[in-house]
Amino acid sequence: MQHIDGIARAKKPRKLPVVLSHEEAISVIAQLPPPHRLIASLMYGAGLRVSEACRLRIKDVDFNLHRLVIRSSKGGKDRTTLLPQTLFTELEELIAQRTHQHASQSGMPAPVTLPYALARKYPNAGCALAWQWLFPSESLCQDDDGRWVRHHLHISAVQKAVKKSIAAAGIHKAASCHSFRHTFATQLLRQGTDIRTAQELLGHTDLNTTKIYTHVLGQDFAGVRSPLD
Repeated sequence: MQHIDGIARAKKPRKLPVVLSHEEAISVIAQLPPPHRLIASLMYGAGLRVSEACRLRIKDVDFNLHRLVIRSSKGGKDRTTLLPQTLFTELEELIAQRTHQHASQSGMPAPVTLPYALARKYPNAGCALAWQWLFPSESLCQDDDGRWVRHHLHISAVQKAVKKSIAAAGIHKAASCHSFRHTFATQLLRQGTDIRTAQELLGHTDLNTTKIYTHVLGQDFAGVRSPLD
């Protein structure tokens, strides 16, 4: 494409995210079967991306500090975010279940996939309880070295379940898994959360990315009322 001096290239306008109300988000979550219900609850309650929720490991859940540790997220960054207290019991039961399954396996259990070169540096880490997935896949797969390992629940399975649940809840919006994260952000700002804190919880590098949610809220349009009301 020919470049013309003095003419700035037009920028693609940013679309507003699709946001659910609290009632809509809860109604979608209620339609989901386990473990998708808990995954969606984490996406809404902690502002997680679907990939971040599926990749949670036992060691990433910190009940004492009421936080989740999100590792190697978008941009390769780590961050912490809220751990909803309403999910404590369900998460504790899930971790107890994973612990029992791990202990009851005869011999050396199938290792889980590990990030980067950790599998080579720590050959037995994939079999340690702390590294086990919260939401593991049922079947094994081969890694790059040809070893049979266990991966986390496939992201597409959650996306399909959420899409089906949105339709079942009678919500006529172009919503998706990411709408839970958008709804988390707007609910924080509606509660009066400082935008810098919201930025940190969401893991945004640029504050302008977080500011888009103020446009979704509309700030009640400064109290302006429609002439028809």
